[in-house]
Amino acid sequence: MGGTSKALPSVVVLMGGPSAEREVSLDTGRGCAEALRGEGYPVVEIDAGPDLVDQLRAHKPDVVFNALHGRWGEDGCVQGILEWLRIPYTHSGVLASALTMDKERSKDVYRRAGLPVAESGLFPKSQVMAEHVMQPPYVVKPNNEGSSVGIYLVQEQGNTPPKLDDAMPDEVLVERFVAGRELTVTVLEDRPLAVTDILTDGWYDYDAKYKVGGSRHVVPADLPQEITDLCLDYAVRAHKVLGCRGISRTDFRWDDSKGPAGLVLLETNNQPGMTATSLAPEQAAFAGLSFGQLCARLVEDASCDR
Repeated sequence: MGGTSKALPSVVVLMGGPSAEREVSLDTGRGCAEALRGEGYPVVEIDAGPDLVDQLRAHKPDVVFNALHGRWGEDGCVQGILEWLRIPYTHSGVLASALTMDKERSKDVYRRAGLPVAESGLFPKSQVMAEHVMQPPYVVKPNNEGSSVGIYLVQEQGNTPPKLDDAMPDEVLVERFVAGRELTVTVLEDRPLAVTDILTDGWYDYDAKYKVGGSRHVVPADLPQEITDLCLDYAVRAHKVLGCRGISRTDFRWDDSKGPAGLVLLETNNQPGMTATSLAPEQAAFAGLSFGQLCARLVEDASCDR
């Protein structure tokens, strides 16, 4: 007698939300929902808002696919709600989400693990606008936003401190600018997928990340084997020391004039973008996983126990 195939779990895809990265999250969520339906999963899409708990209780999903980006959605807040409701969810848990969203605390973890990072520190916004708190060139950005939201590059020849937008928080991260190539590695279930070399005509900003043609990706990156191996190793170590689960993406800068000593970690994203121009799905495809298979792997890895 033939066996009965097991029904796939029902999935709610969380997207949107109130953060500065709402539009990217909506794009990510719709794409992931479509991909999961293509793999046979029953899917409901929810634009996360104040009624989130009521919506989740009404739909009673087996798994939540977290496609939120930015504060509230990837900083441990939604993860805490899902833990409380005991609904398995994709991506990292509460602690890892909070850590990866806090760039300076992530750097502290990297440093203790012996991973190379650029000089950095947290400073009052008023002080950063009044004086150079670090010898240029340096970068100023929010400590807990992603997708290149609110990033200022202070050039070496800059005579005056940056004038920051009113929307910038009262405390900002100032980081030594590292010249060189922009590299990134996706880690899926503790395994690095590839190294991508990101080529742009200028700063790798929001448009370069999310607009078609904004940047060119070379995967696998054309690098000395030693640098490739270091990127893969560092990305897995960052994923593990931060406690990430499922998928993460770690970004690097490499000054090729300095050899291995020129490679530094910038940050780890515990919920990397999953849009048409995103790096993680591109690396997964290089590793032999379709977009639908990648999303399904994340659903299979879902948990509410960490």
